[in-house]
Amino acid sequence: MLSIKDRYQFFIEYFKNEMPIAESELIYKNPFQLLVAVILSAQCTDKRVNMVTPKLFEKYPTPEALSNSTQEEVYIIIRSVTYPNNKSKNLVSMAKKLVEKFNSVIPDDANKLQELDGVGRKTANVVTSVLFNQPNMPVDTHVFRVSARIGLTTNAKTPLEAEKQLTKHFPKDIIPIAHHWLILHGRYICIARKPKCIKCGLKSICKYYESTQK
Repeated sequence: MLSIKDRYQFFIEYFKNEMPIAESELIYKNPFQLLVAVILSAQCTDKRVNMVTPKLFEKYPTPEALSNSTQEEVYIIIRSVTYPNNKSKNLVSMAKKLVEKFNSVIPDDANKLQELDGVGRKTANVVTSVLFNQPNMPVDTHVFRVSARIGLTTNAKTPLEAEKQLTKHFPKDIIPIAHHWLILHGRYICIARKPKCIKCGLKSICKYYESTQK
């Protein structure tokens, strides 16, 4: 029977070979754009977000520009994403606070980031991981599902429980890229309804796959 240490080691070695470079699929050019894109991506696909951000960033290239806008103006541009009312309101409020409290500079501290409207723990972890390479593990639906199926987490009932288990067992220097490995694996192979186990190279350590073979 595999130990948890062996399971993590196999996972890491597999992705180091198969996906040595793994990055966010959100399209952005600077820290401000990443923060906006991640806020928009909550319960929405990166593909959809990438369709609306070019026009949004063209009209509001800076925190100052966005802070001087209105919820109604932003809504018109982002209305095709999920929860556009809340997100348009949060984006304008976030920009105002970013300008007033942080001098338009994206904080490199996850707790400070969460003082901004629309920024929860997951969003803050994404931004600090991607921008600052910090050992923070954002847990979205893909990460939560995939880590449980493989057996990287055990009986985690909430994203926070999963996050704590993952950050405990992954080496700190691996956490920023492991986050992308889990997301991309969940997005393209270990999909929610019908995982593509036949294409998966993790079958030998996967608890879910093992259960399907009985």
